[in-house]
Amino acid sequence: MSRQLLVIDEGTTSTRAMLFGPDGSLISSAQRPLAQHYPAPGQVEHDAAEIWAKTLAVTQEMVEAAGGAAKIAAIGITNQRETVVAWDRVTGQPIGTALVWQDRRTAQRCAELEAAGHEAMIQWRTGLLLDPYFSASKMEWMVRHRPEVRAAGERLAFGTIDAWLIWQLTRGAVHATDATNASRTMLMALDGTGWDDELCGLFGIDPTSLPLIVDSTGPIGTTDPALFGASIPICGVAGDQQAATIGQGCLTPGDTKATFGTGAFILTNSGETPPHSANRLLSTVLCQLQGQRSYALEGSVFVAGSLMQWLRDSAGLIVTAAESEQLARAVADNGGCYMVPALSGLGAPHWRPEARGTISGISFATTKAHIVRAALEAQAHQVHDLMLAYAADGVRWGRLKIDGGMVRNDWLAQDLADMLGLPVERPEFIETTALGAAMLAAVGAGIYPDLEAAAAAMRGAVTRFVPKMDGAERERRLTGWKEALGKV
Repeated sequence: MSRQLLVIDEGTTSTRAMLFGPDGSLISSAQRPLAQHYPAPGQVEHDAAEIWAKTLAVTQEMVEAAGGAAKIAAIGITNQRETVVAWDRVTGQPIGTALVWQDRRTAQRCAELEAAGHEAMIQWRTGLLLDPYFSASKMEWMVRHRPEVRAAGERLAFGTIDAWLIWQLTRGAVHATDATNASRTMLMALDGTGWDDELCGLFGIDPTSLPLIVDSTGPIGTTDPALFGASIPICGVAGDQQAATIGQGCLTPGDTKATFGTGAFILTNSGETPPHSANRLLSTVLCQLQGQRSYALEGSVFVAGSLMQWLRDSAGLIVTAAESEQLARAVADNGGCYMVPALSGLGAPHWRPEARGTISGISFATTKAHIVRAALEAQAHQVHDLMLAYAADGVRWGRLKIDGGMVRNDWLAQDLADMLGLPVERPEFIETTALGAAMLAAVGAGIYPDLEAAAAAMRGAVTRFVPKMDGAERERRLTGWKEALGKV
């Protein structure tokens, strides 16, 4: 039996396919960028047809690299969460653009629902707060503002990106989403097995337009044989942050990871009981295996790696993301400059969708190195805010496991350790989101009996960063951050 694993890692700014060995080794990968569409301030859209076309292209490359579909044991899928696609069940074509998780156009509607007293019920049932980040208000907006969506009637299918890809891979044979992605829609109760009728009614969503909620491990479906020359089973699906948590081996309650991708997302394994936060953190499904769920407490920062992209593409302060580390090291400190990167609002624990970013404390002595360093420092400042919120909920971190493209930066990894006062561990293979999807697929395909065995076989070595910063310097930084945050 073939033991190669093909992972589709569909992110916000690119789509990738990656081929893994059963030991977690990366055999090959292919990647394509995804266009970002900004029709108005606070609005972010994707072309779902482009997502599928580019996903198919990179997946076909990996099938060829594997030596054909018969050489692949299973496909695992991990995806940007909360992003919503509407499509026609008959034609399989998207109806309008996809609304991306960063999209804030429903902020006023969420404020109305909060003012009407709905947030407490929603938070208790779903673990989520009333914010445009989540899928339900995006679906409601599509129904209200896109006549073609309303006109679709029984032909209308809604789904997050995992459901869209599963539909296309199976040529419409399977309309399904896994429990981790379903838990981000605001339409599923954390302890419920299906869609919540009251929540669907509140947002005006017909539950029959939604996918079936399934386990995070397969068999979930099989690809249409015409796509790759033969069918391949789809055996693992999880939202990107849950997949990264699994890929980091955070399988015991208390284990905590932070992924620095487009945004930064911190998850702490909470075991088999849904956690309830009193400090505006989120509760989410971490994984569902054979109908049994494990949960996580989550803090979401909206802008992380996308800030480096902004510094490069819009501000012109860096040429490559790697240059940010050189600039940060080029100055002794931030020179009094602080950046609050609320380019698409503030996430946890503040939840201020209307907030916008600021750069404060600049003078004639400020250089681009100070500004870039302030942008990097903002990551540790935001994570420190979340650490305090977790502690207030009774969850104290003993260490932090980090991953994602942004943490290739050694300066940033050390700054996190210094500002948190905790050991920080970075795996040798930092693409743990894809690795987690590979682990799920390996379990779903029967290569390993459980996730613990998969993690033991597939995770590699780690680099450890320990705190070195003077306590007075840490307090000086945090005081400056609080002042800057207060201006926002």
